[in-house]
Amino acid sequence: MIQVKEVVKSFGNKENINKVLKGISLSIKDGEFVVILGASGSGKSTLLNVISGLERPDSGTVSYDNRDISGLSDKALTEFRKDKVGFIFQQYYLLPNLNVDKNVRMGADLAGNSDYRQVIEAVGLGGKLGKYPSELSGGEQQRVSVARALAKKPEVLFMDEPTGALDEETGRLVLDYISKLHAKYHFTIVMVTHNLNIAEMADTVIRMNSGKIVETYENQMIKTAYEIGW
Repeated sequence: MIQVKEVVKSFGNKENINKVLKGISLSIKDGEFVVILGASGSGKSTLLNVISGLERPDSGTVSYDNRDISGLSDKALTEFRKDKVGFIFQQYYLLPNLNVDKNVRMGADLAGNSDYRQVIEAVGLGGKLGKYPSELSGGEQQRVSVARALAKKPEVLFMDEPTGALDEETGRLVLDYISKLHAKYHFTIVMVTHNLNIAEMADTVIRMNSGKIVETYENQMIKTAYEIGW
């Protein structure tokens, strides 16, 4: 379980300080699919970065199974991210000089996973192992980034607007693959989005505004990627 308690995060200096997170507390159960909703500037991406260990809070704690990661050394925090979490962003961040197989293998090697090609097959790219990013569509590149993140066998998958740069058809396809892999491997998902429709796929929805959580609710009927609006 992930537990966040009274987290505060600010940016800037004393003369011009911007408090982005204002005492955030929440809990995320193992295997849960959580969507964090909010408009631009609400603090949702900063919250994701703090929960995942990419950024440290100014105060408050972030704990994984009662282990507080907010006080870890830089080295220990890097090891934590390597061992525990995977990331998918709106940008694909693929290495252009590596083919599909080698881009995904980068993630797999961090976990000593020799069966990583099963994940490539699972995202529908088994026939494109030798293709380079420049030879792939946007949706295919995003699926490579999904496979690379999951090849690490993360306990928690963090996603920041993973379909933001995709058209509707491709976006639904990517979300469908992620949902199916979630059902198969039972990892935890924390996704940031401004899309109310995507929130209908989640177990739990957290709405943010101006650096605070304003609503948390559970979906009584969870929809698939092809049942939601767009």
